[in-house]
Amino acid sequence: MMNNSVKFWDKTAESYSQQPIADEAAYQKKLQVTQEYFKPEMEVLEFGCGTGSTAIIHAPYVKHIRAIDFSSNMIKIAQGKAEAKNINNITFEQLTIEELTVGDETFDVVLGLGILHLLENKKEVISNVHKILKTGGVFVTSTVCLGDTMKWFKGIASIGIFLGLIPLVKVFTRKELENNLIDAGFTIDYHWQPNKSRRKGVFKLKGVFIVAKKA
Repeated sequence: MMNNSVKFWDKTAESYSQQPIADEAAYQKKLQVTQEYFKPEMEVLEFGCGTGSTAIIHAPYVKHIRAIDFSSNMIKIAQGKAEAKNINNITFEQLTIEELTVGDETFDVVLGLGILHLLENKKEVISNVHKILKTGGVFVTSTVCLGDTMKWFKGIASIGIFLGLIPLVKVFTRKELENNLIDAGFTIDYHWQPNKSRRKGVFKLKGVFIVAKKA
């Protein structure tokens, strides 16, 4: 299943990189809120970084960003973007969050944007993020919660995934996500959800933006 997802994202990396932001106003708000938590000396991890656009925007506000993604094609595009903009405080790597080996309390901020619903083991990843964050650090996530708008999708997803038509996609609600974060030891420091869902083909997407703090 993981291999199918890697193939899907490798295949679509170039077209993905050229897609416009679906909701520019919401994206700008998320950037602004995230940057309010940054300090110049901070070490940041972004997993599921895609083609690197968000990491590149955040780079001037922190000391260093380690940005990882399991798609080699995504990483190649991200590296090209950073080189073109002469950004030298981001390290892009082809790596999954499960494969990442670092000590406890390594990072000041962890970003997981548009990725938690694409993971097989969301709860385990959230727990690991808590471990690798420093005390007082924050986990910033923007997550599509299909369980709030498209419960029916869960029943047909396995077919599309098997055929390689879609990547691995998990269906859960906003409340489930919040409970996962709290169970891992986080407190919700900031929560925002746009009023309107956005459509992408047959998908009715409504994401939630959360900043969770490690006490």
